[in-house]
Amino acid sequence: MAQGRTDQLQGQRVTSLSRAEFHQQHLADARNEALRLFQQKAVLQGAWLNWVAAQIYSLRPAAYASMVRRELQRLQEPEGP
Repeated sequence: MAQGRTDQLQGQRVTSLSRAEFHQQHLADARNEALRLFQQKAVLQGAWLNWVAAQIYSLRPAAYASMVRRELQRLQEPEGP
């Protein structure tokens, strides 16, 4: 599913939408993709970091890849008190 969504995003130009509009339209997809990547951490263990870097690198457009990366960072942060 995530790959299909990424394929759909590749044809879009971020400049045709405002950043806010792009973010709003794709935030749920970015969160889902980040969760999918994060869930592989336990499976891949030591190989996860290289794998996830390659996965994020392959995402397009770059604005979407950045959203996924930020969401992935958020998932890795320890929860506050």
